[in-house]
Amino acid sequence: MAFSAAVSLEQGIPQLEAVLKQYFGHDGFRPGQREIVEQVLQGQDQLILMPTGGGKSLTYQLPALLLPGLTIVVSPLIALMQDQVERLQDNGIAATYVNSSLTPGQRTQREQAALQGRIKLLYVAPERLLSESFLPLLDQIQARVGLSLLAIDEAHCVSEWGHDFRPEYRQLARVRERYPGLPALALTATATERVRQDILSQLRLEDPHVHIASFNRPNLYYEVRAKHKDSYAELVHLLRQQPDAAVIIYCQSRKSVEFLSERLNRDGISALPYHAGLSGEQRAEHQSRFIRDDVPVLVATVAFGMGIGKPDVRAVIHYELPRNLEGYYQESGRAGRDSQTAQCILFFSPGDRAKVEYLITQKPDEQEQRIARQQLNQVMAYAESTTCRRRIQLSYFGETLQIGNCKNCDNCLRPLPLEDRTIHAQKFLSCVARCRERFGMRHIIDVLRGANTQQIRRHGHEKLSTYGIGQDQTVEEWQRLGRALLHQNLLEEATDGYSILKLNEGSWQVLRQQLQVQVAIPISAATPRLEESGPVQALDVDSEGLFQHLRALRKRLADDLGVPPYGVFPDTSLRAMAQQRPDSQTQFAQIPGVGTRKLEAYSAVFTQAIRAYCEAYDLPLGLMPELGRALGSGPIIGSTNTVASSPSLTQKLTLELYQQGLSLEEIAQQRQLKARTIADHLASLIEAGEISDLERLVSPDRHEVILATFKKLGSEALTPVRECLGEQYTYDEIRFVRALHHRSS
Repeated sequence: MAFSAAVSLEQGIPQLEAVLKQYFGHDGFRPGQREIVEQVLQGQDQLILMPTGGGKSLTYQLPALLLPGLTIVVSPLIALMQDQVERLQDNGIAATYVNSSLTPGQRTQREQAALQGRIKLLYVAPERLLSESFLPLLDQIQARVGLSLLAIDEAHCVSEWGHDFRPEYRQLARVRERYPGLPALALTATATERVRQDILSQLRLEDPHVHIASFNRPNLYYEVRAKHKDSYAELVHLLRQQPDAAVIIYCQSRKSVEFLSERLNRDGISALPYHAGLSGEQRAEHQSRFIRDDVPVLVATVAFGMGIGKPDVRAVIHYELPRNLEGYYQESGRAGRDSQTAQCILFFSPGDRAKVEYLITQKPDEQEQRIARQQLNQVMAYAESTTCRRRIQLSYFGETLQIGNCKNCDNCLRPLPLEDRTIHAQKFLSCVARCRERFGMRHIIDVLRGANTQQIRRHGHEKLSTYGIGQDQTVEEWQRLGRALLHQNLLEEATDGYSILKLNEGSWQVLRQQLQVQVAIPISAATPRLEESGPVQALDVDSEGLFQHLRALRKRLADDLGVPPYGVFPDTSLRAMAQQRPDSQTQFAQIPGVGTRKLEAYSAVFTQAIRAYCEAYDLPLGLMPELGRALGSGPIIGSTNTVASSPSLTQKLTLELYQQGLSLEEIAQQRQLKARTIADHLASLIEAGEISDLERLVSPDRHEVILATFKKLGSEALTPVRECLGEQYTYDEIRFVRALHHRSS
């Protein structure tokens, strides 16, 4: 069978928004997503860079539904596959994975389903994809149902310059050779220019469309705190501020992870450790308990996180120094994937450098050591810098922050005091010049401090005028100054693994005394910054109470279903419910994240919970955004073009009894359900057009009075109408009238 990945514009493009809402519950695309999806449907190779939480997965999951045949998704971790497949299946999408966690029988069953065309997305690891047994299976799938797309997730693993290099990824070009017409989509959240070029070359992408989204995550607050004897108390204070919030704490070693998690538990904070020294069963259990909100805090090495899609992590805390900026960006980016405010805090001590340098010396390859040391220097510069944290991170990926102050990092919100270091900067830059811009920072500092090294003697640098003129400063102080010059763009560094320092125009302005150099007083010596971290986007008191009520309901449902709570709904959906308080199926359909599957599964239980809570605390219902005009002059407020879904099985049973002439109370008694549940069924059936005559539920004269009150108030909220009409009218009567006019509008 020939490849048929491309979909004509007439067939594919007009469906996009409808498919997006039906399967993913989103009303619109995020920036860049639609263009990428359109390119996929036209069979174009692509390289996609989007930050964590930016919506990469949707760019291949959605077109996979429209394309003929099977989409193969290359994914590096079992946890990552399982998480994504669970979410897809929960949205009614035919997806599965094949990996080592399956029994031979389970694997055969899934492979047969793919061969029979019953699967749209198949997740595999690169090792399995390239195995002698799996490639012939792909040949059969291609012959029977066709292959439509090769999606390569975590594509930075292709490059040895990436922070998670995996040699197997470099062999994926074999798949491109085997299926030369198969379009490929390479996706990653982090990649420098060098890594991007490596991906394009290694995967042999043909005339690719390259999409580079902004690496800026404006919802994340970045802060570096001095690490000292009271830092543990600060950490505990941070955790107790949000006792139920999901938090990841990263440490460098297994020993640190175990020690910190045990100490937190002794102090009443529920925490679990995660590191490579635990058994596979222990790691899986700890990860599962964290994802399912059984435990709020996970203390981990960098072994944790790559396969985690948990959207509601409210803080990522690095209690020890990360190894490189790229890894730090990805690890801290596991916070706030739901676009809500989150904190990224690094506890920094210059002494942590020695621990990382020890790990670097364990690398067998000299080139790898050079790269790692250069990356460590960049992390140290980030931690000690007084410039905007966000600006430094974006600059690392070749992006420029367009505003002067990000207003969401410690350096922008609470700048450290500065001191004039112009004289020392001139000495440093002069030494770089006299060494002919051929050496790295360590050698320059050795010359300044008058060291007697073999390299200095070999090059005759003990004869330079700058030799020994910097003995008044420690090595650490010179390193801090050198990194400050780099971040202020007053000095440059080669990017090929050899940390060679180069002068630029800014350097010469300092040397000519045309520019002063201001450097922050070291964070360990400055006044501790103990203010609350970053702006907090809080709900009002009433909405916050309902939000917590809905979180508890979500947890019960998730535990019953055996899925993570965010598999039911993410926090963003619950927050919208708490603020808008939907009171009907039509209103519930407008909540972000509610697609057709979730509308059928959850609208009744959540609207019932919202209604009960609002009645108990005397809160107004139906505070939906005004998407239309007042009732009587056009579409009812809050209505959309959403077509009500077909009645569920339980609603159909209620409908059958209603059509037999039973009253609401009689139906409730016969079905052994609450009258409120039956009323909810009837309202949904009215909206769906299954019940068109309200006379048995609401008398015509009362119907007219209720309708007139809706028009008078210009709102569809139930509570104001009930307050206007008085207690002689029931909430159910008002709901039924509104439901009928939802349908007719």
